[in-house]
Amino acid sequence: MTGASQGVRYPQDEPLRSASWAGGAPQFSKVPEVALGFWIIKILATTLGETGGDAVTMSMKLGYAVGTLIFLVIFLAAAAVQIRAKTFNAYLYWLTIVATTTVGTTIADFVDRSLGVGYLGGSTIVFACLMASLAIWRWSEGTVSVNTIVTPKAEMFYWVTILFSQTLGTALGDWVSGTNDLGYGGGAALFAGALVVILALYAFTQASRVTLFWAAFILTRPLGATLGDLLDKPLRDGGFAISRYLSSAILAGLIVALIAVLPQRAGAHPGAEGKQA
Repeated sequence: MTGASQGVRYPQDEPLRSASWAGGAPQFSKVPEVALGFWIIKILATTLGETGGDAVTMSMKLGYAVGTLIFLVIFLAAAAVQIRAKTFNAYLYWLTIVATTTVGTTIADFVDRSLGVGYLGGSTIVFACLMASLAIWRWSEGTVSVNTIVTPKAEMFYWVTILFSQTLGTALGDWVSGTNDLGYGGGAALFAGALVVILALYAFTQASRVTLFWAAFILTRPLGATLGDLLDKPLRDGGFAISRYLSSAILAGLIVALIAVLPQRAGAHPGAEGKQA
């Protein structure tokens, strides 16, 4: 599942304004090509975001506000380095993704619990922010396809949108698993089923690949949130009672190993065969 179809091009996925080719050759973005390895690492990263965020805010007892400040600084620093980088670096990219998942976890928990907005209220607020981010990005750049991220401006939109999507996913995961009697395992199964539906739409329909990408990207976050809670919550609450520190270390090790083993290359800019008048 990709940000834009790699074989068949769909009219709804075309940029409103065509991007130019640099020196007659296609440009490459600083985000990885979206393939199976991307989604495997993405789910692990979102799960790590849940266990890592909770390790700092709960196990270390620093609280949601302090945890949010810590992870926000890490995210801003990682995003700044990522945006300033001249070429794609898989380890830097996934470090920034993990930073969005951890700060997304603490932001959602702070809004839902510390501010007393609740899961539904928090999810609604973050969803509105996410939709606004996507709308402004499309209005400014002509597309929200991840294959067109070759400028610092587009990349800033990309990371802001990802931050909102990770925060929304955390709130959704907590809402579904905590208020609907599904439990963590049931919540994970629900979101996994939703991803299977998106995969079926990708395989058997001509639905917008851009829309399907962002839907899948958002849904992997609550899947990771429920899986993270399933790993570290007490047995009496339906979890496996694995230490948050141990869970986070194992997940981080798996991510590093998969980055080294699985192909990680920059996505090609779809560009345009000629500039529009």
